[in-house]
Amino acid sequence: MNLEDLVRLRRARDAMDRDYAEPLDVPMLARGALMSPGHFSRSFRAAFGETPYSYLMTRRIERAKALLRRGDLSVTEVCFAVGCTSLGSFSTRFTELVGESPSAYRSRSHDDGAAIPPCVAKIYTRPIRNG
Repeated sequence: MNLEDLVRLRRARDAMDRDYAEPLDVPMLARGALMSPGHFSRSFRAAFGETPYSYLMTRRIERAKALLRRGDLSVTEVCFAVGCTSLGSFSTRFTELVGESPSAYRSRSHDDGAAIPPCVAKIYTRPIRNG
């Protein structure tokens, strides 16, 4: 993989970080990186260790955790706020990454992390991809 490809892949990853709530898909991200969807997916995985879809869903779940900790939005509202269009898929992916359902996560106390600096909390609360 050449340096230009890596730069374009980083830009695509930055777009996912910034625009996670927008309707993003591999063909659109690949066009932005000037690659075919298949080449983009393979190159992204080689560069970052996971597929573009997996990376995007991790960002969405990470943001969903923060919204659910606030407690003022329903699980459905959070699902749509982070860019997911299916409550079932969102709940399944959330449970896979976090280890509990969005409802269970929302309903339990999160006071134990209240005194943690935000930069540490981000690392502590980041969803872990299992496989």
